[in-house]
This record gives sequence, structure tokens and C-alpha cells, in this order.
Amino acid sequence: MKKILKVVVGLITLTVALALVGCGGEKQSKNELLVGTEPAFAPFEFQAENSQEFTGFDIDLIKALGKEMGYEKTTIQSMGFDALIPALEAKNIDVAIAGITITEERAQKIIFSQPYYRSGLAVVVNQENDSIRGVEDLKGKKIAVQIGTTGAMMAETIEGAEIKTFNSNGEACLELKNKAVDAVIGDLPVESYFLQQQGNNYAKIVGETLSSENYGIAIAKNNPDLAKKLNQALETLKENGEYNKIYAKWFGSI
Repeated sequence: MKKILKVVVGLITLTVALALVGCGGEKQSKNELLVGTEPAFAPFEFQAENSQEFTGFDIDLIKALGKEMGYEKTTIQSMGFDALIPALEAKNIDVAIAGITITEERAQKIIFSQPYYRSGLAVVVNQENDSIRGVEDLKGKKIAVQIGTTGAMMAETIEGAEIKTFNSNGEACLELKNKAVDAVIGDLPVESYFLQQQGNNYAKIVGETLSSENYGIAIAKNNPDLAKKLNQALETLKENGEYNKIYAKWFGSI
């Protein structure tokens, strides 16, 4: 009887132990938010100088959102822009933030959060170029773009344009500096930041902003609960002033 009792107690102990391990594993996974980004899109996400850390508006925002949602840790993973949606679909990451414009085409594959930033597209040319004054002058020209972006989509609509795609906006602008292309089409805040930091000595923005577009945080289609929590956290950050603080840090007062 004692032997049987010991076996029963042992089985109960083992069951409880396994349950605790399971709960521990589940808790650990819930306490880490895995974020994919393409860190070559300053000032939204980029690698800090002389550091392995990522920084930028998107990085500060997603960390604040993770904290608001109750995650103990937010882990940022670097990948190509065109790899973000496949990574979500494969469940390798929980969310993606990388200045991703909300489009109907992308919304067929993923869930977008509520918009968190309003942007637009700009045309950049070399300082001495006076023949290109806006998008209407780009017909038949050589245009550099970052692959997978709305700038690349816009360039595809320009009659006779020769389009060269690059992994980052910086590489596209370098092609412009080397005079291998006539113009770059990219997101206005990114191009403005680029000019402010290093490009003013050889490049300039011409014409009007081409479009008005919203950035959203991407979540896998099969994770609507996370999308709901993310939207609630974003709303809270806007209400309590934390969003405004992050915005002001990178872009000045709203």
C-alpha cells in the first residue's frame, strides 16, 4: 500500500512538475515580443553609430508598445524589407515595424495596426540637376528605389523609366551621388533626414510630396488578438503623451 501510494504521489508530483514547466515555457514566450525590422531606414530604424544596437522612431515606439502590453522584453531582429511579411507568415516574428505603408495589397496578407505615422513620397536629384523639377520630369529617366517600397511602386508607373532597385535607401542615394541614376524616389521623412545628415552637399528634394500614406505595424493574419492589444496600447500611448514624446525626439513637436 505504501509502495502504491509512493507511486501515485510520484506520478502526481511528476504531473505537477510537467505542468509547471509547460506554464513556465508559455510564460517565457508571452513575455518576449519578437519584432522584425529593416534597419536601414533612418530616422525610423537604423543602427546606431559605433554600436550594434538599433535606434530610431520605430524602435522607440515598438519598445514602448511592448512595455505597455506587458512584455518584459522586446527583441529586435534585422532582416530585409521584403522578408518581413514572409517572416510573419512563418511565425518567426510577432510583429514587423519598418515604415511599412498600409496598402490594400499588403492588407490581404497581414493585419495592420491603426496608422501611427503619416508620410508621403519625395523625388531626390543631384544639386546641379535643374531639368528635373518633379515627378512629371521623370519619364524615360533612370530612377533608384529601395526594393519592396511604395517608392518602388510609384516608379513602376512612370512611363519609360529605367528602375534600379537596392536593399536600402542609402544605397539608392549612393547611386545618385555616383551619377548612375537621375533621381531617387523614397519616403519624404527618410529623404529629409538623409539630406539633413549627409546628403545636402550633393542632393536636393524637388517638386511636391507625391502622395499621402500611412505607416502601420504588421501582424500575422492568424493573430488578431495581438493586433487588438497592439491597437489598444497605441491608443494609450497617444492618450498619456508617451507617443508625443517619442515623436518630438525624432521629428520635433507635433
